[in-house]
Amino acid sequence: MFDDGRPLTPTLDALPRQVSTLGRLPGALRARRWLLPLYPAAVGQLSERLAWMHRRRPIDLLVSSSSAAIKGLRAPNGVPHVCYCHSPARYLWSQVDQYGGGLQGLGLRALGPMLRAWDRATAAHVSECIANSSHVAGLIGNAYGKTAMVVHPPARIDFFTPGSETRDGHWLAVGALEPYKRFDLAIEAARLAGATLRIVGDGTTRATLERDSTPNVTFLGRLDDEALRREMRTAAVLLVPQVEDFGITTVEAQACGLPVAARGLGGSVDIVRDGLTGALCDGSPQALADAARRASACDPAACVANAQRFSEVHFESSIEAILERWLKPRPPAPARPPRPHVPARSP
Repeated sequence: MFDDGRPLTPTLDALPRQVSTLGRLPGALRARRWLLPLYPAAVGQLSERLAWMHRRRPIDLLVSSSSAAIKGLRAPNGVPHVCYCHSPARYLWSQVDQYGGGLQGLGLRALGPMLRAWDRATAAHVSECIANSSHVAGLIGNAYGKTAMVVHPPARIDFFTPGSETRDGHWLAVGALEPYKRFDLAIEAARLAGATLRIVGDGTTRATLERDSTPNVTFLGRLDDEALRREMRTAAVLLVPQVEDFGITTVEAQACGLPVAARGLGGSVDIVRDGLTGALCDGSPQALADAARRASACDPAACVANAQRFSEVHFESSIEAILERWLKPRPPAPARPPRPHVPARSP
């Protein structure tokens, strides 16, 4: 629906980009949350464009990567649609309360039932749904009534690796500084433990978090990949206080040999091996502080070995197997056997 124009990969950038009329409106990308009521129309328009493209040059397979409404694309007749779902739209299903403030919250409360009904109905357009974690597979089942295969996203474990740096004992937290990331829990856990906490990232809650934090907390802002890797190589433990759909940062930390203390919910359950590569806990600051102490005693080599499960090679082979299955020609339906001839009875 929207396109910020940034490059993706050379192969993808060589392909033509189709953007909805909604996405081409001036300022649409910045205002996309306010345009939510128009998403169904935008998806419908893109579906019509797909049908037009299919008539010009037949399409074999539609693949979507969705964390909002784009899974609602309707493939042309006879074309399968495989959707890699990062999560059903959070603002409609799993995190409605996080979007409940101001005019946006008022709009969601008014339009939410209609948009949820549309989102649920368009799940019928998906031939096969792939989830990025067992947590998201559960959300897909609850929202859409569909069973999803789990294929974990790939992490760059060839870049995020152990180094020769000395770990200095500080705690680390990484991510967008937004309300649902719950960095307030990480800050309070560090205060309770008397630990030094370094926070990487930026967002709308940074000013508030900085104002309310204590001197043991340092805000580093956004870092490039090499600086982030250095932080992961020198910290004692990564704190993950939020419920993530998956958590690629968690895998990157493990690949650097960094143990993880995380909420025992969401994608962290698929990644962290409790007691071996980190510690899982409930959502209280004290529990997170206790989990960080336990996690810091884990073996870095076990963390590195654990991260190998999420390699790019493993992801590619899993996805290719699914796509190839849908690309195989379907055998024609067996013809009905001819009805046996029954001679007419003599009068």
